[in-house]
Amino acid sequence: MHTRKIFDCQAGCPVESTLQVIAGKWKSVILYHLLTSGVCRFSELQKRMPDCSRRMLALQLQELEHDQLISKRVYPVIPPKTEYRLTDFGLTLKPVVMEMEKWGRLYNARKVAD
Repeated sequence: MHTRKIFDCQAGCPVESTLQVIAGKWKSVILYHLLTSGVCRFSELQKRMPDCSRRMLALQLQELEHDQLISKRVYPVIPPKTEYRLTDFGLTLKPVVMEMEKWGRLYNARKVAD
């Protein structure tokens, strides 16, 4: 796993701290789906993110779990059933992720208008 740095240097450094945890094409999308659904199985996330490979999804989930933003529950059944949910710490990102969604809608509307 990646070692995370604590940025404490100048104005803007807390943004770097945030980005090192949620950066990447898929992490914020995963967080969004967990925020809006509460709990998602691996297969549900795959369906909601068809452009994300199975391997990449597994890697991103593993990193989010390592950073204690999500928790994973594996049920001892065949085939294996795995559920993901946000931790209390992960829930603190709700305002950030929801503002990203809001801004993305604005951007998408603007791009259509151009």
